Amino acid sequence: MPNDRLRTAMLERGLTPAALAEVLNVDPKSVERWISGRTPYRRHRYAVSAHLGVDEVYLWPDALSSDQVASASESEIINIYPHRWTVPSELWRTMFDNAEEEIGVLVYSGLFLSEDAGIHRIFRQKADAGVRVRILLGDPDSEVVAQRGADEGVDDVQAAKIKNALVMYRPLREVDGIEFRLHRTVLYNSIYRSDDQLLVNTHIYSFTAAQAPVLHLRRVAGGGMVSTYLDSFERVWDEATPLD
Repeated sequence: MPNDRLRTAMLERGLTPAALAEVLNVDPKSVERWISGRTPYRRHRYAVSAHLGVDEVYLWPDALSSDQVASASESEIINIYPHRWTVPSELWRTMFDNAEEEIGVLVYSGLFLSEDAGIHRIFRQKADAGVRVRILLGDPDSEVVAQRGADEGVDDVQAAKIKNALVMYRPLREVDGIEFRLHRTVLYNSIYRSDDQLLVNTHIYSFTAAQAPVLHLRRVAGGGMVSTYLDSFERVWDEATPLD
């Protein structure tokens, strides 16, 4: 059965079998066999996924056993913080400052970020350097935001925080490379992305996000946790409304 995922990933990057073979120092016929459906050796799978910037499990979902995937996913966990307020403030800035390709923020309000002048400066500098910066905020007029406010016991304060964040972000809304969208999605986690590194703030009923735990993750070849959160981010982004 042809590996359409591999073929598509190569086409998206303008790579021919011969070009990929040259990068990997293998015979072009080997790459053609992989596209036709043959599963390459682990070292070649790793090299292909690293060069294409695509997770190995996505390209070859049946190549790794469930135990291998579980082990790799466990290795993606760098740290766990009991509350968001216990995450060192320097970690937020350092993580975003290390981004070379992508910065993503998926929240309802994330007011603490919008109030941070240092974060603003990093977002602007990264956008100027060609990094794509995407910020997703909850639609303050949506039912999901109203429900989240009720769940946290703050009611209309949740929508007010989003409106405040929109005001705080106003200087960044005209910067090329920084995109804002409003979403109407039920969030089970807030996601903060810097390339292959994530801070995932879980949401807990009747507690504010600042009181909930945070997972610090980094993508590992063969792991599935980071990829799952990134897929979730993309789905919310695709359904969200661009902010005028």
